[in-house]
Amino acid sequence: MIYISAVGMLNALGNNVDEIAQNLVLNQAPGMYERSGWLQPDKTCCLGGVDAELPVIPDSLFQHNSRNNRLLLAALMQIKPQVDEAIAHYGRERIAVIMGTSTSGLDEGDQHVSRTMHQQPNEHYHYYQQELGDPSRFLASYLNINGPAFTLSTACSSSSRAIISGQRLIEMGLADVAIVGGADTLSRMPINGFNSLESISPTLCAPFCEDRRGITIGEASALLLLTREPQPIALLGVGESSDAWHMSAPHPEGKGAIEAINMALRNAGLSPAEVGYINLHGTGTKLNDQMESIVINHIFGENTPCSSTKYLTGHTLGAAGACEAGLCWLLLTRHLPLPAQDFSRSGRDTSLPACGLLTQSQALKKPIVMSNSFAFGGNNTSLILGAA
Repeated sequence: MIYISAVGMLNALGNNVDEIAQNLVLNQAPGMYERSGWLQPDKTCCLGGVDAELPVIPDSLFQHNSRNNRLLLAALMQIKPQVDEAIAHYGRERIAVIMGTSTSGLDEGDQHVSRTMHQQPNEHYHYYQQELGDPSRFLASYLNINGPAFTLSTACSSSSRAIISGQRLIEMGLADVAIVGGADTLSRMPINGFNSLESISPTLCAPFCEDRRGITIGEASALLLLTREPQPIALLGVGESSDAWHMSAPHPEGKGAIEAINMALRNAGLSPAEVGYINLHGTGTKLNDQMESIVINHIFGENTPCSSTKYLTGHTLGAAGACEAGLCWLLLTRHLPLPAQDFSRSGRDTSLPACGLLTQSQALKKPIVMSNSFAFGGNNTSLILGAA
């Protein structure tokens, strides 16, 4: 069995796991508000940001100096003692670094192009900053470790797949410990790209609400430390699929999502009735919420407690899987009440198949939680965490 020994996170809920846990209980997200300078031309939109002073990347690693990597470094600092202990115990060749991202340092590339078009010098830019492989390369270089290191980019399931890959590397004996997770940073290209698809909500996203109008994009980083050494919380099961139904729309009946969830249940040796809570992908788009309601109703019926936390973090794209797995870890380790779905601004969409959407917080009755991530291209993941 593979266990989770430490988690470090930053998102719109807070700048560390203590702040995030506190604000999750209070149902408030300080980093979720209307921001300007991102949506063209000169429009404002609600975004989930990290409003923190981020650590400085050393001059020796200047070519990796992106906000994306600074977010990762901030998350790493939260689990640095456990990482250092693992390096000392197992050696630098036995620590893997598997990251997920959808944009990496694309914002630095955007700024570089803008400056170049205006004949302005930009000596701080290096192409590494925007390469999709840079998050894992940066962390491995910063820690001076030599184990397997790579980055996955499968849109919104990227960091979930990083978690799955880290688990498998340990199970295959290719690593003893894996630093897994990911980061994505606010960037004009995905914000305007989603807007061109008419998928950006003009106000805060409202998953499973009658008047939902799209996603709210957020930024985040989350790192989980996976190990064979017994810990209170284990990664009980994982599932993944790729139905390739459509470039940006989910399979209308959730074929690939069902496959991923059932695979995770089989991998964990669990029945649907044993799951105590589901953290839904729940983006707030018409098609995603419709598909996911169908899937949850089909597998779990109407009574398994579930909710989407994206109205508190924003959709953090490639970081979403690890970010929401981290929230599930907090629910389990700190015995937090389950987050309710927010129907304060719009009522629940009663046309959707009934599932266990929480209308108010309640205690977790079964110490097993599931987190789902469904990405563009039909790239689906499901993770199950639970008390070991």
